[in-house]
Amino acid sequence: MASTEIARQAGEGARAVPLSGHVGFDSMPDQLVNKSVNHGFCFNILCVGETGLGKSTLMDTLFNTKFEGEPTQHNQPGVTLKSNTYELQESNVRLKLAVVNTVGFGDQINKEDSYKSIVEFIDAQFEAYLQEELKIKRTLHSYHDTRIHACLYFIAPTGHSLKSLDLVTMKKLDSKVSFTSLSVIFSCVCIYQFPTDDESVAEINSTMNSHLPFAVVGSTEEVKIGNKMVKARQYPWGTVQVENETHCDFVKLREMLIRVNMEDLREQTHTRHYELYRRCKLEEMGFKDTDPDSKPFSLQETYEAKRNEFMGELQKKEEEMRQMFVQRVKEKEAELKEAEKELHEKFDRLKKLHQDEKKKLEEKKKSLDDEVNTFKQKKTAAELLQNQAQQAGGSTTLKRDKERKK
Repeated sequence: MASTEIARQAGEGARAVPLSGHVGFDSMPDQLVNKSVNHGFCFNILCVGETGLGKSTLMDTLFNTKFEGEPTQHNQPGVTLKSNTYELQESNVRLKLAVVNTVGFGDQINKEDSYKSIVEFIDAQFEAYLQEELKIKRTLHSYHDTRIHACLYFIAPTGHSLKSLDLVTMKKLDSKVSFTSLSVIFSCVCIYQFPTDDESVAEINSTMNSHLPFAVVGSTEEVKIGNKMVKARQYPWGTVQVENETHCDFVKLREMLIRVNMEDLREQTHTRHYELYRRCKLEEMGFKDTDPDSKPFSLQETYEAKRNEFMGELQKKEEEMRQMFVQRVKEKEAELKEAEKELHEKFDRLKKLHQDEKKKLEEKKKSLDDEVNTFKQKKTAAELLQNQAQQAGGSTTLKRDKERKK
């Protein structure tokens, strides 16, 4: 490498010096390759689309395998996301592939909030990575990155325009993930533009960008064509070969998505979508790159400012709660006093009523006693008269008997 080229790549302020012999730092790319191969790679794909559009079939076709998974129910009230992780190996390269399916997407009558579960899932993966970055003791070298690197959006191959659900969901996902919208079998509108700034892939990516949209066919079934077995779909009107570029653009999609631009998709996820999420989150927390005077912002000063702000808010809320407590105590005391007053009034009314009833009962008792005494007096007089009458009657009988004997 020429000294001028070295100076250009090193940047201004670097002094170019010639080498008198081989040193060995030209093996650094090999070291990076070996380290990356030993560590392995991860790639996470989000498949968004209505039921029955061939999402699972396309995944099987793309990675030339059969991803076995439990069948999902589509009678749920909302959209749920189901993630399955697989360990793949090709030659000596290991890939941890995560395929996330949107179960129930588009199955509801009211589809207004169908995109929310997807956005929340993507943000949850960003948040998990951000929390790992903010730890004092980080383990990013062994952290299982679950951030979505690519989203394949499946569109029903009806030949009609996009549905409102598709437009709204794509708009919500635009700043969250690099995604490609697919209409399996017929059309593909690729939102993600293949990068052309890298000289090694600029030519092929420019060519492929000019071929958009792709027409894609996916199938894991093999059909005998001539003397060989090929992956194809059979229809009453003929056979569509998956890897025949005159029949469909599946090979182009596989080349661009996996063989050429997979690392760029991973990089875009980190440098663009995750950085946007991270920046918004840190700004919400009060962190900035510079202060109002355009000076570097101190993390310690930011922490102290946020802590003082938090303590001030805490004291304010504490004072508000104290005042609210005092107010509620006063209100409760007033309620208790009012209730006590009502109880006293009720007690006085009952006491007066009891006294009145007692007085009436005493008067009635006195009246009854008088009647009893009067009755006894009458009874005694009657008995006395009766005795006198009986005595008088006895005397009369004796007198008559004497007269008869004479």
